[in-house]
Amino acid sequence: MEEKIPFKNLHSREYLGHKKKVHSVAWNCTGTKLASGSVDQTARLWHIEPHGHGKAKDIELKGHTDSVDQLCWDPKHSDLIATASGDKTVRLWDARSGKCSQQVELSGENINITYKPDGTHIAVGNRDDELTILDVRKFKPIHRRKFNYEVNEIAWNMTGDMFFLTTGNGTVEVLAYPLLRPVDTLMAHTAGCYCIAIDPTGRYFAVGSADSLVSLWDISEMLCVRTFTKLEWPVRTISFNYTGDYIASASEDLFIDISNVHTGRTVHQIPCRAAMNSVEWNPKYNILAYAGDDKNKYSADEGVFRIFGLESS
Repeated sequence: MEEKIPFKNLHSREYLGHKKKVHSVAWNCTGTKLASGSVDQTARLWHIEPHGHGKAKDIELKGHTDSVDQLCWDPKHSDLIATASGDKTVRLWDARSGKCSQQVELSGENINITYKPDGTHIAVGNRDDELTILDVRKFKPIHRRKFNYEVNEIAWNMTGDMFFLTTGNGTVEVLAYPLLRPVDTLMAHTAGCYCIAIDPTGRYFAVGSADSLVSLWDISEMLCVRTFTKLEWPVRTISFNYTGDYIASASEDLFIDISNVHTGRTVHQIPCRAAMNSVEWNPKYNILAYAGDDKNKYSADEGVFRIFGLESS
């Protein structure tokens, strides 16, 4: 089967603004703004023209007193974004003003954050394997649960009635939402599961593991459909494109793999200079943002991220 997208003709562009490495990149729901969160304690918002070549304008979100480890946009509002930081706070920002509109201090260093698809709740995971659910309107915790195993990336399904935890035991814990009642334990990998992505069509989810594999799961059957085997290092970050036809995955390998979800075959590899921390496809275009541990020639953090999928400028 011939791929419909001429990946080989597409290029990457570099965006420089942060003073230290970028941990997380995320697109807003309309695909017009990209947020980047960094070890430099800031997030930045970039207005990206998918087919334009102008310099991207960015605004800085200042206030956190530790690394901004992950961020996510409100799935229903293109100008609201939540950030999770090692300073124990979660903050909600208005992308138009760059001002923090809400914040809450939780019990530990926050490393994972995700919105419920209807925009009403935010789930936050911390370094102590504690999960907190926030009511977005009140910006207060409505549920807290501590787990006695390593909890990594977390996600809701598209309908918001299932909640997934990836664990250090190589399992995916499936919980009914909102009660967070255990429904299933999927023996997904032979080593810890680090990351999870939900296919935008709602058919599949994918899991990236320390065993260097990405597994694809049928959400209705809870069965593994196939695995993607191109990477050789622990998989740190994965993302489905907006049609659900392609999956990007990255690790300490010096390339990002893009594979066809239906065939399992690699269709393109984007070379990188360092281990990757975050890859995310735009929700409207085949444009991929990615960020990693890039260093300059003096071995200092570069603080860059890149966007692949642009036609040559």
